Amino acid sequence: MLEEMRSEAFLHFEHVQVARGDNIVLHDLALHVESGEHIAILGPNGCGKSTLIKTITCECYPLVREQTVKLIYGRERWDVNALRKHLGVVNADLPGRQTRKCTGLEAVTSGYFSSSAIWPNLHATPEMKKRAGEVLEQLEATQLAEKLVGEMSAGEQRRVMIGRALVHGPEMLLLDEPSNALDLFAQHELRETLRRLACSGIGIIMVTHHLPDIIPEIERVVMLREGAIFADGAKADLLTASRLGTLFGVDVQVHLRDGYYHVA
Repeated sequence: MLEEMRSEAFLHFEHVQVARGDNIVLHDLALHVESGEHIAILGPNGCGKSTLIKTITCECYPLVREQTVKLIYGRERWDVNALRKHLGVVNADLPGRQTRKCTGLEAVTSGYFSSSAIWPNLHATPEMKKRAGEVLEQLEATQLAEKLVGEMSAGEQRRVMIGRALVHGPEMLLLDEPSNALDLFAQHELRETLRRLACSGIGIIMVTHHLPDIIPEIERVVMLREGAIFADGAKADLLTASRLGTLFGVDVQVHLRDGYYHVA
């Protein structure tokens, strides 16, 4: 089954149109992402990034039209919990109240259940806990295993939430504004963590409006503007002053340093 999943493209959209309430938020979207690919989806606030995330995770579905194609691993429909076994999701928000009462190891283990904590009706097996410890080791965060999430820094919390998304061994990792609420040091640590993950073979879809989030291992950028794809192509071709200025509606200068792009 796993090999079959890896042989399928992760995502294939054609003529995808998504409404939220009475408003069309995504307009005639076409997007193809291979399993294991590293891609950044870049755009200003209000461009439809959140709706695109919910469409990818099957929390939103496109309007029914004859020409519409929406496939995740070759399937039109998924149970959300089943999809989470193949797609790890790291939200922009920091952990909620219940998760903050957990230790780092418990928070990572809760990823098996897609829950905010390990509730009394849930049984975490020794194998699950062992795997959670291995993920913390992979993230160089074993020191967080017994620390309460509520006592962690924002950067430590984000690392634990990445571990929670990775614990069941997904093929793809979806990150929504990953550097949100992080200070400069925590941003640096996060990017180093993501670089190691990218080199390990996991696919990464990073949704952001912050250019330095785009790690060197990401070579493809999709620009989203007003609910439509404005550009899709190689990072070096799209992260230019002209393209970014048009996308964000402001004059910018672009600098490349140590594989990272910065704007001024």
